[in-house]
Amino acid sequence: MVNSGAMSDIPLLVLVNDDGIRSPGLRALARALMGLGELLIVAPRDQQTSTGRAFLGGGVAEPMDFRVEGKRVRAFAVAASPALVVRYAVLICAERRPALVVSGINYGENVGSGITISGTVGAAMEAASMDLPALAVSLVVPVEYHYSYSDKVDFTVAAHFARKFAQRILERGMPRGADVINVNVPQNARTTTSWRWTRVSRYNYYRSIITQTSQGKVLETYEWCLEPAPEPDSDVRAVMVDHVVSVSPLTLDLTARVSAREKARWAK
Repeated sequence: MVNSGAMSDIPLLVLVNDDGIRSPGLRALARALMGLGELLIVAPRDQQTSTGRAFLGGGVAEPMDFRVEGKRVRAFAVAASPALVVRYAVLICAERRPALVVSGINYGENVGSGITISGTVGAAMEAASMDLPALAVSLVVPVEYHYSYSDKVDFTVAAHFARKFAQRILERGMPRGADVINVNVPQNARTTTSWRWTRVSRYNYYRSIITQTSQGKVLETYEWCLEPAPEPDSDVRAVMVDHVVSVSPLTLDLTARVSAREKARWAK
């Protein structure tokens, strides 16, 4: 359980992901956030991509030997989905209340109407539901790397922006009205690449590829598509068309803003 009496001037940063404890993206995130506070890493034991905010698995939080720049960091692996891992991190592994939960760095962007599928975003949303500041960070990479631990992916720039926005949250707090900050970094971005406030696109970004087999049609994989053009102020437009870093403030409140007039019209 969290020991609320154990106070410290050093902020506790909880790092989670959906790619699993062995992901180079998680290690890059830890390396980037060293020095901002005390790190606690709690991650799924295995790959958990696209599990959204599901509560799956469970069991014991297993201590791991996790070292960053030669320094040992407290780390645990749990055979569970990212959202459930967040609960383990906050309620079992943490000895005091976290100042920030950071989820990532994910192999692949989390933009558009599909972000609710994302385990990376799901973990951040779970942290927000526990009234904790939350940051999700994803990097655009080719689809073939989405389920990999490939060392061909360079997380340096994404790590730079992860630190930038983590530090900003620690210093200034979350933007008023936001529960989660969702950051997406273009594939060929540099540390000098500009960033833009965006809204989550309604775009059906990932399109399923249907394959005919001898046993019938199957959804074999997916691809992204940019036709028709995404909305000018959207995360999809920022990352995939304009190649700038997308920063989307998210909220737990999924209520549609339907006017009183429209409700009256519809109810007749």
